[in-house]
Amino acid sequence: MIQSLLIANRGEIARRIARTCRELGIATVAVHSDPDAQAPHVREADTAVRLPGAAPADTYLRGELLIRAALAAGADAVHPGYGFLSEDPAFARAVLDAGLTWVGPSPEAMAAMGSKTAAKRLMAEAGVPVLAPVDPAEAAEADLPLLVKAAAGGGGRGMRVVRELKDLPGELTAAAAEAAAAFGDGEVFLEPYLPAGRHIEVQLLADAHGTVWALGERDCSIQRRHQKVIEETPAPGLDEELRTRLATAATAAARAIGYTGAGTVEFLLAPDGRFFFLEMNTRLQVEHPVTECVTGLDLVELQLAVAEGQSLPIEPPAPRGHAIEARLYAEDPAAGWQPQSGLLHRIEFPTGDGLRVDSGVESGGTVGVHYDPMLAKVIAWAPTRAAAARRLAAALTRTRIHGLVTNRDLLVRVLRHPAFLAVELDTAFLAEHAAELLGEPADKRELPLAALAAALADAAVRPGALPSGWRNLPSQPQFKSYRAADGAELTVRYRITRDGLFAEDHPGVRLISATPTQVVLEVDGLRRTIEVAAHGSAIHLDLPSTSVALTALPRFPEPVVQQDPGALLAPMPGTVIRLAVAAGERVAAGQPLLWLEAMKMEHQVTAPVDGVLTELRAAAGQQVELGALLAVVEPVAGYEAEHGAEPETEPETDRLVEPAAEYEAEPVAGPTVDPVVDPAPQP
Repeated sequence: MIQSLLIANRGEIARRIARTCRELGIATVAVHSDPDAQAPHVREADTAVRLPGAAPADTYLRGELLIRAALAAGADAVHPGYGFLSEDPAFARAVLDAGLTWVGPSPEAMAAMGSKTAAKRLMAEAGVPVLAPVDPAEAAEADLPLLVKAAAGGGGRGMRVVRELKDLPGELTAAAAEAAAAFGDGEVFLEPYLPAGRHIEVQLLADAHGTVWALGERDCSIQRRHQKVIEETPAPGLDEELRTRLATAATAAARAIGYTGAGTVEFLLAPDGRFFFLEMNTRLQVEHPVTECVTGLDLVELQLAVAEGQSLPIEPPAPRGHAIEARLYAEDPAAGWQPQSGLLHRIEFPTGDGLRVDSGVESGGTVGVHYDPMLAKVIAWAPTRAAAARRLAAALTRTRIHGLVTNRDLLVRVLRHPAFLAVELDTAFLAEHAAELLGEPADKRELPLAALAAALADAAVRPGALPSGWRNLPSQPQFKSYRAADGAELTVRYRITRDGLFAEDHPGVRLISATPTQVVLEVDGLRRTIEVAAHGSAIHLDLPSTSVALTALPRFPEPVVQQDPGALLAPMPGTVIRLAVAAGERVAAGQPLLWLEAMKMEHQVTAPVDGVLTELRAAAGQQVELGALLAVVEPVAGYEAEHGAEPETEPETDRLVEPAAEYEAEPVAGPTVDPVVDPAPQP
């Protein structure tokens, strides 16, 4: 029996595995990089081992360091979680060779599914439906659209949609280069692209005695950039005959490779009811909690039992009700899903029946740039799908997040969208409904009232005291200025008189009470309670329907340094991974100049105008801080006025390869690891 388990992972999944171990009486060993030294998963473990360094390539992707840590701490087993080395057969083999128990499938089973091309051939032989590959040399107009995919990874890296044949050669070359950089393997393949397909996956659990469970199917169609955002089980809208065929195909896939442990077989479901094998994830999935909610099982506990050689019952428990999971990310959907990093002042989730939260962060923690920006998974269970969606949307609305922009409002809009509730689902859902989902921020309508509440809270020195500025005779109004997240400035002007609050821009608003942490206003006869939290000049206001972030502006602003309008500043801290142009070259508006890598996403920095790249401060491999000057582009007219002619150097267009900038929440190490890009395929 396993006595002590090393968890070869971090964050949310490390905490989730440790929770089950505590219930079973198994000691836990955590590992941590230097940025994670104070992380919750480290504090909650019985023992922790430092992995010197910050980047995943130096820490969590170093198999020899993880095995050394397990042996030094006296662990007798290793659980890889998901991501990092969880699907690396070489790591699994090394764990076994060190005399440790591997909590996962055999290295041979992992290797069989490691290459998508090899896995598809194996699945076809086992009778599992697959999309027939397309020979690039024989591709015709009738085959369009086509999808270029990396054989050794996922999550959008090395993945391109081809809609015109003339684009095929360039997309093949670009995808191969990106796959080689991310996974150490540049092999790509071509298959038909189904733009209206649904992403359906079947959860499997198998023991070493021949029992294979198919624990229902999950729908993971709500995705952005090939990255799952919302998952649910059972997959809605499927008849029992289709569910049975999916389970049969998934079970056949597991038996074909002698699979043991927890795993997931992913399928693409076409509108006509046909489905095709995509890949098998030989590990625990991020979205496994929804399956646990409807079955009552603990999949981590069962993984450990299978690793100990125990047998599963012949039949799994029958599912009950419906569960939906939403991935809460520190990212700005309106800014191209740009990840956010920095101090998380506050993060608090509601509790109650039917709610579950798996999180790797806590209030006061820091979200860094080395790992993906997922803050938590919020899961709701209910007897019906509609009730689960309503419960989850309400829970997200009541979640308190201060300090970072998140995708919380987008998730709520999806869960309440008529098309989602009507089961009109496919992998293009977010793109098809972008206008509604990424439209005006939910907090924009509340900005004026929130600013007024911020001013009144700031003026309230102590509970029960009158806000500053109270006069028993008419006088000049008090005023306070704030900046909203979108850069808009708001100035609040108000007076507190013997008759109460007089706010110039808020007729009909009555002040009920004000303290530094809560303001109660009556607006057109409706009482509104607004919670206020000040973190220096950052003011966070939680209203019943949304949250608002404001920055208090000084009464007398300090002079600011004017920045050259053509200066390109780093939008976040990160690493410059490649350059497309050189100083002195002519560039066009929107042309890629360089790429930054941060939080497992590539960020393209483009030219703001037609002009000349007069300065290039960045170099490949360079670490840059937020706001660092990367380059300067001078408009053509200004350059010619100063220099009298256009530059002789033209851009080398053959170097301008645009990457598919994708999030990767579940990394897998390839044969080699790029020291800059964290290889991290994610469904």
